Amino acid sequence: MSARWRDLVDRLPVGVHLLAVSKGHPAALIRQLAELGQQDFAESRLQEALPKLKALADLKGLRWHFIGRLQANKVRGVVRSFAVIHSVDSQSLAVRISRIAAEEQCCPEVMLQVKLRDDPTKGGFSQEQLKQVMPDLIELAHLKIIGLMTMAPLELSLEQRGELFRECRDLADQFDLPDCSMGMSSDWPVAIKAGATWLRLGSILFGARLSATRSSVDEINTV
Repeated sequence: MSARWRDLVDRLPVGVHLLAVSKGHPAALIRQLAELGQQDFAESRLQEALPKLKALADLKGLRWHFIGRLQANKVRGVVRSFAVIHSVDSQSLAVRISRIAAEEQCCPEVMLQVKLRDDPTKGGFSQEQLKQVMPDLIELAHLKIIGLMTMAPLELSLEQRGELFRECRDLADQFDLPDCSMGMSSDWPVAIKAGATWLRLGSILFGARLSATRSSVDEINTV
């Protein structure tokens, strides 16, 4: 794992960040990667993440990102435990996060999830929806919108994924948002060329997941 991590970090251009997706992997492996210098880790299930965060609380430099589909009843737990939320996929969810963040006296960084191709397994704003609601979203006092997140449908070719990623980058630029969370273990070089700033990499770092089988929606949100 250490060799894979060092090779990846050495290949990343300036401004592109490695987000280690630790879903399905034990705290011990996260600790090993953190000891190499990795600071940003991602989880997509609150109930799986909380024991890991507790076990690794002594590692003060870690920054946790939430990348899974966020249910309304899990918002408070995520706001309390995660510095960055990549999967804000509706205006109602953004409003709820901002309200709860105000109650918790914090202001999480968020990325707005965009859906740029028809895919019944994924949520997110369409380009048209985002343009309509962005003036209201940026007025939410307890959200810091830093970028967009997107996921490519599994059936797309690498060339088609590159086109989708470029659309996401162009859309982020229209709103002067610096970050794009896109690219996974199978397509991260294409995402870099398209303008990604956060790569969500799991299997290429950790290998096969060790946890029990998840639902199909969770599999799609895993890298």
